[in-house]
Amino acid sequence: MPNPKTSFKKKRVRSFFLASDRTDLSKDVLEDELLTTGMTYIQMRLPVEKITAKFEEDIKVKVERNILKARIREATENDLESVVYLYNRSWMTSCTPFSPLTLESLKNLYEYPEIKILIAKVYGSDSGFVILDLEGPNKEYGVIAGLGVLPRFQRKGLGTVIGMAAWNYFKKKGIKELRCEVYKENKVSYNFIKSLGFEEFDTKVYKREDFEIRDSIN
Repeated sequence: MPNPKTSFKKKRVRSFFLASDRTDLSKDVLEDELLTTGMTYIQMRLPVEKITAKFEEDIKVKVERNILKARIREATENDLESVVYLYNRSWMTSCTPFSPLTLESLKNLYEYPEIKILIAKVYGSDSGFVILDLEGPNKEYGVIAGLGVLPRFQRKGLGTVIGMAAWNYFKKKGIKELRCEVYKENKVSYNFIKSLGFEEFDTKVYKREDFEIRDSIN
């Protein structure tokens, strides 16, 4: 039987992830999709054994050559306001049926010890983030729950830098597989994830109730 706290945490992560999933669809189209057929997400994974030394070195070289020279740190509670700003700025052009992220909702997510947030600083300012989660009976799956970059740094390699930092974090945890999911219409994110070696393994359809959080669990 599923652990109710685990299920509640997944719903919080799910709510966060949808709001950060950038698409070119209108709010009305998304609302209609949620209420009728549901929103289809492509499940993607990258088994650790497929991350060869050469592949890892190639990504490392790209990161080292990146002109942005980002510095990565693990977020503390004092950084949450900055993450909220990054989140809302990163997706300010997004057309989704949900409101911008609030500090309170991020604090609720931050409560879980298996949730970690990494922040990228460029030119002295916070410019991107990634939210990481551990799932599975033995915390063997490393999940990229959300990743965002300020508009001026998008498509300049910062996402790859942050992705490498996420991998370094998960590697220390000894995970067996990296996982993430992407909305089927989000071609930009899909292609980026695919370029990192992820492969499709399933699809999931989410309805409105999968994103709404009504009750708290103590």
